[in-house]
Amino acid sequence: MAGFKARRAALWAAVIVAVLALASIGGWFFLVHEIKARVLDTLGPLGSVEEIDVGYARITLGRVRLRGPQGWPTDDALRAERVTMNVDMRSLLSSRMHIRQVTVDGFYLSVTRSPNGQVDLLPGLNESTSEVPASSSQAEHRVRPERLIDHVAFERGAMEFFDQFEQNPPYRILISNARATIDNLHLPALDTRTALDMTGTIKGPSHTGTVGFNGWMVIANKDSQTHTSLRNVDVTTLDPYLPRKAGTRTRVTGGTIDLTLDATVHDYHIHAPGTVVLNRLQLSDSGNPLDTFLSIPTKAAIAALKDHGQIKLDFELDGNLRDPTFSLNESLTKKLAAGFAKALGVSTEGAAKGAGETVKEIGNALKNLLSR
Repeated sequence: MAGFKARRAALWAAVIVAVLALASIGGWFFLVHEIKARVLDTLGPLGSVEEIDVGYARITLGRVRLRGPQGWPTDDALRAERVTMNVDMRSLLSSRMHIRQVTVDGFYLSVTRSPNGQVDLLPGLNESTSEVPASSSQAEHRVRPERLIDHVAFERGAMEFFDQFEQNPPYRILISNARATIDNLHLPALDTRTALDMTGTIKGPSHTGTVGFNGWMVIANKDSQTHTSLRNVDVTTLDPYLPRKAGTRTRVTGGTIDLTLDATVHDYHIHAPGTVVLNRLQLSDSGNPLDTFLSIPTKAAIAALKDHGQIKLDFELDGNLRDPTFSLNESLTKKLAAGFAKALGVSTEGAAKGAGETVKEIGNALKNLLSR
């Protein structure tokens, strides 16, 4: 009798263990399914991933792609060979998902600046797009889960900047050997300070320069404090950003640029002191006497540059970004033009006089032509 009771107790214990095991397996499959659903939801309708491997507290995505939406200047907004996420597993069952670290390896990231000056990256990530039917009440009333990401690291990649503000088709700048980190991302609110750090190289026809950017910003309200630096970058790489009068054909043919810029934005007011150093700058002479470079007649600039191996320009930007009369590009242009003229020893009056003499020369040439 005692032996029978012991066997029955052992049987019940085995059944309980089996039920608990099945429940655990079922719970794990449910958790894996939930994780995969959240990953696909975050990527949105423009995203895809070929592999999703879920382990305890670690999720690995293979060959991730986020396509560019209609009008994006290139096919992909993001590609990555591998994305690894270290997750607080307890948070997956709540509305507040906590990711301790994300590592994006072997990546390509495209960034655009629209004709109105707005910078955009990772379009459609965790957002409804035109591919989602507007009539879908589920899409309209869906509440996006909160996500906290402590640290994001981009490794072994490239970033490509497409600037439609300066020209169309957009001007392209490729940053190779790119590495970047982002700390403290609070999605979707983005209302806390997010720390940023990025480095990379820009390859020009004669030199390979370096670029660096670090600081913090509150993405939701645009407040920020950042430091930007360029070192030994070919000036020809930045040629579209060098101001000149419309219709002129002056081009930079050689030289490098160093730049430091410390910018603070608070309540849409920007204060940004900086320094530009031009090394061994060389300009082309098209033969047109009306051509200018940084508001100075090209011929005069070329002559003055022969005596200046290095030109240092200090400037300071200050203004309200909401003021329609304030243009960051125009303000920088004026600061650089004034500093360039001063560094070359050409006064504003001298530049104006040179332009007047040029017009006079053209008038004399037309007079001689018509009198024949």
